[in-house]
Amino acid sequence: MTVCASRQLVPTSELLIAALKGKYAVGAYNVNNMELLQAIVEAGNELKAPLILQVSAGARKYANEAYLIKLVEAALNSSTIPIALHLDHGEDFEICKACIDGGFSSVMIDGSKHSFEDNIALTKQVVDYAHPRGISVEAELGKLAGVEDNISVSEKDAIYTNPAEAKEFIERTGVDSLAVAIGTSHGAYKFKGEAKLDFVRLAEIQQAVGLDYPLVLHGSSSVPAYLVKICNDFGAEIPGAKGVPEEMFSQATKLGVAKINVDTDLRLAFTGAIRKHFAENPSHFDPRQYLTPARAAVKELVKGKIKVFGTDGKA
Repeated sequence: MTVCASRQLVPTSELLIAALKGKYAVGAYNVNNMELLQAIVEAGNELKAPLILQVSAGARKYANEAYLIKLVEAALNSSTIPIALHLDHGEDFEICKACIDGGFSSVMIDGSKHSFEDNIALTKQVVDYAHPRGISVEAELGKLAGVEDNISVSEKDAIYTNPAEAKEFIERTGVDSLAVAIGTSHGAYKFKGEAKLDFVRLAEIQQAVGLDYPLVLHGSSSVPAYLVKICNDFGAEIPGAKGVPEEMFSQATKLGVAKINVDTDLRLAFTGAIRKHFAENPSHFDPRQYLTPARAAVKELVKGKIKVFGTDGKA
């Protein structure tokens, strides 16, 4: 499965190097269907921002990679901004190999559930296959926990990224970027009480790996209260959802973070708009009627993210 557009994908590594130099972060947005992809690319086009489109293993199963590839081709041919295509959370060598052979700009091999040594071995296997083919690789070190709830120092050391280990990991694997665990988590319930990220640890990681090495934040959706309210007002049950405050991202970009992942916020915007539309238009059953406002809601959300991350005008 190969991306065959008249305009080509850009190497993810080029986007991250430029972001490091410019002290901003490139948003990496998960795509599962046409409307999400259209919204993300239209937002990037309007604000002249580079984009990373992410496809997870779940998205590949849901949408069929062949369909997603054709949608990405259409996006490339209808835009002028730099676009990269990235595998998000590849679990094994086989899925990474399939995406590398399929023309992705980059892949993530997530060996964080393994031991340190096994994570190194798996990551190096992917790097050794990817680099001769001009594809960059992202890995993860440390474990993204669930909801933060008074985690003790010893517990933090067990699941958060260790700066010395990060340096060793990069040196032994040759991996191009590293997702670090400093307190973010996947999903809509990231914190109980005050939102906190370990910026002291992030600064130590940056010093250990070097100022010119790109770091990545996963689990970084902000879970905006207004989106949660829209969902809940129209029948959802998402009580107490809380994400990463957007003001924290500017601090992260100063400490080596060049890529920030966004998924949950896209889902909230999309679903909230659909719920609202059905509540206000109970007679509608044409998918175009409710998917149009859903797409528009995601587009506005992504435009906001682009401005927060500092990518507007960087295409």
